[in-house]
Amino acid sequence: MLASSYVYILTSAKNGTLYVGVTTNLVTRISKHREKTADGFTKKYNITQLVYYEVHDSIEAAITREKVIKKWKRKWKLDLIEKLNPEWNDLFELICA
Repeated sequence: MLASSYVYILTSAKNGTLYVGVTTNLVTRISKHREKTADGFTKKYNITQLVYYEVHDSIEAAITREKVIKKWKRKWKLDLIEKLNPEWNDLFELICA
């Protein structure tokens, strides 16, 4: 089985501050953001809601995609989220199931 890697987008609220990240363990990484155990951007701006993620076969592919998304205009990121999660639901419980 291939190891999965993830690109994800967190927000502080619907249409709020966005954060784009990459990880090989989505549940653990999002838990750390939610628990605010690491100092940084997400802790400072209370960015804890998982509103988008995508799965990649390798960390290299995920990092490449993360870099692309980070360069996007805000509107493009909002469109990406709303295409798959129009209600801006927090997807954390979904990934924990």
